[in-house]
Amino acid sequence: MPYSIEFRPAARRDLKNLPKEMLLRVSRKIDSLADNPRPPGTEKLSGMDDCYRIRVGEYRILYLVEDAVLLIVIVRVRHRREVYRH
Repeated sequence: MPYSIEFRPAARRDLKNLPKEMLLRVSRKIDSLADNPRPPGTEKLSGMDDCYRIRVGEYRILYLVEDAVLLIVIVRVRHRREVYRH
């Protein structure tokens, strides 16, 4: 059964600021998380429960996985230089 995907307000703002080509790539990757929330290349972030990171070119998608309710919450989508500063 596929997971539902929700976006935090900060993630929605991040997506609006992405270049169009990168937005398409990131959107495809986010959509694919519904079927497999932990695909190859995903890393669990240390110090944070159920928080994961996946790379898309120079950008990173930070997200939470809530297995009990089949939910993925997109937290941030930012350039690799900026994503961990917030």
